[in-house]
Amino acid sequence: MTLQLEFLKDLWDPEVAQKYENDPLELLRYRSNLLGSDLRITNFGGGNTSSKFEMKDIFSGKLAKVLAVKGSGGDIGSMNRHGFAVLYQDKLEQLVDVYRGEDFEDEMVDYYPPAAFGANKVAASIDTPLHGLLPFDHVDHLHPDWAIALAASANGKQKLAEFNERFGRKLVWLPWQRPGFELGLMLRKVVADNPGCDGVILGGHGLFTWGNTQRECYASSVLTIDQMGQFVAAHRPGKALFGGVAIDGTAAVANEIMPFLRGALATTKRTIAHFSDAPEVLEFAGSVWGPQLAQLGTSCPDHFLRTRIRPMFVNWDHRTEDLAALKNKITESAAQYREEYAAYYNECKEASSPKLRDANPSVVLIPGVGLFSFGRNKREARITCEFFINAIHVMEGANALEDGPAPDPLPQARFPEQSRNFKSFHNYVALPLLEAFRIEYWALEEAKLQRMPAEQEFSRKIALVAGGGNGIGKATVLELVRRGTHVVVADLDFEAAEATAAEAAKLSSGETVLAAKIDITNRTSIAAALQAAVAKFGGVDIVVNTAAIFPVPGPDGKLAEDRWALTFNINITANYLLADEARRIFQEQKLPVSLVLTSSANAVVPKFGSEAYDVSKSATSALIRELAVGMAPLVRVNGIAPATVVAGSTMFPRDRVMSSLSKYKIEFSDAEDTESLRTKLAKFYAKRTLTNDPILPQDCAEAIIYLASDKAGRTAGHIIPVDGGLPEAFLR
Repeated sequence: MTLQLEFLKDLWDPEVAQKYENDPLELLRYRSNLLGSDLRITNFGGGNTSSKFEMKDIFSGKLAKVLAVKGSGGDIGSMNRHGFAVLYQDKLEQLVDVYRGEDFEDEMVDYYPPAAFGANKVAASIDTPLHGLLPFDHVDHLHPDWAIALAASANGKQKLAEFNERFGRKLVWLPWQRPGFELGLMLRKVVADNPGCDGVILGGHGLFTWGNTQRECYASSVLTIDQMGQFVAAHRPGKALFGGVAIDGTAAVANEIMPFLRGALATTKRTIAHFSDAPEVLEFAGSVWGPQLAQLGTSCPDHFLRTRIRPMFVNWDHRTEDLAALKNKITESAAQYREEYAAYYNECKEASSPKLRDANPSVVLIPGVGLFSFGRNKREARITCEFFINAIHVMEGANALEDGPAPDPLPQARFPEQSRNFKSFHNYVALPLLEAFRIEYWALEEAKLQRMPAEQEFSRKIALVAGGGNGIGKATVLELVRRGTHVVVADLDFEAAEATAAEAAKLSSGETVLAAKIDITNRTSIAAALQAAVAKFGGVDIVVNTAAIFPVPGPDGKLAEDRWALTFNINITANYLLADEARRIFQEQKLPVSLVLTSSANAVVPKFGSEAYDVSKSATSALIRELAVGMAPLVRVNGIAPATVVAGSTMFPRDRVMSSLSKYKIEFSDAEDTESLRTKLAKFYAKRTLTNDPILPQDCAEAIIYLASDKAGRTAGHIIPVDGGLPEAFLR
């Protein structure tokens, strides 16, 4: 089977598929992953795939027909075979007689778990009856932009007839109906009423295709979507996208405005940000029709579950207005958005509706700047951005298909009297607010949200750790990431920063970690590292500095003046510069944040030969208290005071370790590796403490994380000793 495609690629590999010919579930996984690998075919987490085949019933020992369908909340592009719900097909068909009508369709979901086949425990999705009630063995339900453009067009039904004629297809139109058992019955009926049809366009929703084999189903989906792309593209020439340009040019202010915007939208919870200035985004945001289309909001249910009913559009003109005007407009727009969202909720809610969620937008559009999206983590923020770009493509396609006044009634309406509830603009049709609410605040969607893992302690926080490549800094990075933090690993040794970031990514994902080079003695370098955090995640909530040096005197026991100056520059002045640069972002965000610096037990325990280090750390302790006073109440400034931490520390290179071992008359051999030598020295230092245990980087990291956390929300100007109990360093 050779597919004539213009936009998509036929990724089906017969040799790979042949490996799974006796394993239909694995072949379904293969088909699903191929479809989900291209966002033009379906967006992340969107759409659904299924297959019906026989499996041996563990109770009867006989073959039973089952339906394998993508489980609730899954993503067809990345799921494995264990992500499919598997149910008895005959039990699903028996539910037709159980069904009491649309007013009671939510209760049908309770029947899916008892219909599960064998030991399958995957939660069946809301779309299960849409697949189970169709008379085909293999079904794809997808949300390609080109298909939704047709589904969201005022003339969509008419254009579908033109599409069928042009490509010799037999797709049928089905009006809007919320996913569920009722829609499953509607699909079954429309297929029965149209013998030989080869697909269904769901008004305002998406596409259904099928096949007798997995290959046929895949081929039908890819071919149909590609042909729809050709159909939409053929209507585009000669038409100004989105009504033409209203605000041209671009303003490179995304990084400047991001922390302010993030703070303005954090009235309920913090979020992590993502930014896009893709060509289609700038074209849409700066267009004549952009504000009106944005106000209508998205169409496909999968879209507005991420993007909400509509984005926040900030009507700012970079050609005539400055940054101060933009901030004022963001403040005003955010307040208006929250007011309108609350009104939407109150107008549509029922007694059984879930509580009002965060009323802040998840998508913000600014002409000449781009699209800002927000989520509880970077992945969610990025996916939200992708979804709205999908929505832009849908609006663009619907506008391109316009060829006259909108029909009355609109074809998306199941009954003529419902047509007035749909709003259209230049051929693009958005779902009625009540229908949007019935999806967004659907009890079944709420149940899906409740099944998601609980948020981690720091999942909405952004940290920059200076000195994060080694020692205490590295341990802090890894522990922050374990607790859900988004982290910028900043270090003068960029290779060490990259290595730590790679290790941290394995604990979470590459999207939550960024490596950056930083010279903490250079204000420009500090600002660049902080801006990297802003560009990647939207702001900064936690700044930690563990970088310092311990200057070793020369052979004569004296420290050169330039080394003395360098010690103070790195150990004290750099802390001030870091705090001062971070303050700029903190003030823009206007969110409670934390700054944690690293002092030392040496700050209160004078020693011979370490004067520069000891005095600089004494100054660091004083600076912590001064900053705590000067940066309050927005910023909590605290610190830790470790005793000597040898393990993993760049302040203990091999030559210094050997020098110290010689100084304390501890036997060692030149043949011993560096870590063995460090362990000997650490054990020696540990004998001077009350606990007799070496101080490890992890011990210090735990103290830093406590101070950075909300658990220490009432602690400022405090320095926690992490010294194993060092009597000489007891507070005086």
